Amino acid sequence: MKAGVRALGVAESYRESTSHLAGTVVRASRVVDGFVFDTCTVGGRDATETVCAMVDRLDREDVRYLLLAGIAPAWFNVLDLHAIHDWTGLPTISVTFESSPGLEGAIREAFDDPDIVRGRLDTYRAQPDRRPVTVNDETVYVRAVGIEDDAAADVVRAFTPEGGRPEPLRVARLAARGLVDRE
Repeated sequence: MKAGVRALGVAESYRESTSHLAGTVVRASRVVDGFVFDTCTVGGRDATETVCAMVDRLDREDVRYLLLAGIAPAWFNVLDLHAIHDWTGLPTISVTFESSPGLEGAIREAFDDPDIVRGRLDTYRAQPDRRPVTVNDETVYVRAVGIEDDAAADVVRAFTPEGGRPEPLRVARLAARGLVDRE
């Protein structure tokens, strides 16, 4: 991948009822060249719209890929990868860092209201399956929309110079934590 190719990574950190999302534009050469910030509701249903608004506000035609840290930030505020891809036009790649049996059981346990459970499960089930991807002798789990699975794996590897966390997500996570720490 050419050194100047850019990806926007979005990660979150939360405290109480507000989740702070940070978006970081990073070149494949590891140069950081942009930030965007927003908030969504912990336990809400607004994370998808928030990510779309962040991309719109950033207004960067040079960003080629959108990387998301996970599928359910802010206490099961489940992201709809298809809706994000449709809105932004960007290949959308969700990366998680641990093996798990999935979120269905956890979503059921977290909420008492059957309508809330059903809404989150419908969104969650509509997402592509996770695929394990080996990156620098570590395994991450990738879901991709708007890009073939093998190409998505190549993007994750290209933006991960060391360890298993792609640089756009690593920097976004640090920025999001900084926002929460200042409160």
